[in-house]
Amino acid sequence: MRPTRPAIFYSFRRCPYAMRARLAIHYSQVEVELREVVLKDKPTSLLAYSPKGTVPVLVTHDKKVIDESRDIMQWALLQSDSNNWLRTEQPHLQKQISLLIDENDNEFKAILDKYKYADRHPEYTEAEYREQGNRFLNQLELLLSLHDNLIDDKVSLADIAIFPFIRQFASVDKAWFEQSPYPKLREWLTRYTNSALFIDIMYKYPQWSAGDKAVYFAKVS
Repeated sequence: MRPTRPAIFYSFRRCPYAMRARLAIHYSQVEVELREVVLKDKPTSLLAYSPKGTVPVLVTHDKKVIDESRDIMQWALLQSDSNNWLRTEQPHLQKQISLLIDENDNEFKAILDKYKYADRHPEYTEAEYREQGNRFLNQLELLLSLHDNLIDDKVSLADIAIFPFIRQFASVDKAWFEQSPYPKLREWLTRYTNSALFIDIMYKYPQWSAGDKAVYFAKVS
């Protein structure tokens, strides 16, 4: 018997924001009730909790609504972070992590969206949007030439928060990415996309509907 109702977690499998939230939750082994949504058919309960209608959304057992993926990651890791992804007690590394994720979530994500749908944004060509994105890719390649991961040799929140977006950028033109001048970045991306953690969180759950039997994601440690 579960003593406390787990948090409710609305997710969409292919969304990179939801991916990184699932990665943090699975890693932390905090059990949540998963509600997999289809963005064209959003459940009314999701919209009631978060009217902006984006995923991921987490509703804690005491009804606190967290509807930003970075905040959901933080929520999970504050409960359990066995490999210190947050770099607790290392403020200089925490600052680096935060700045790198900021750049990914703001400048790079805006370019990525236009690169993916260049026909909807005719101000520049697909190749020109890709070149704009290369600035961030160059930065990551340099970091990965210094150590195995973005901040140091161990996995950090930066790696987990950023790689789903690099995966999406690489998939726009796979042939280009495979011959691009980013060997360290390709190796890093392959390592994360082939990891057991990523494979586990990409399991395809059925769409959730009100009244369905609860599906639990991750588990209590």
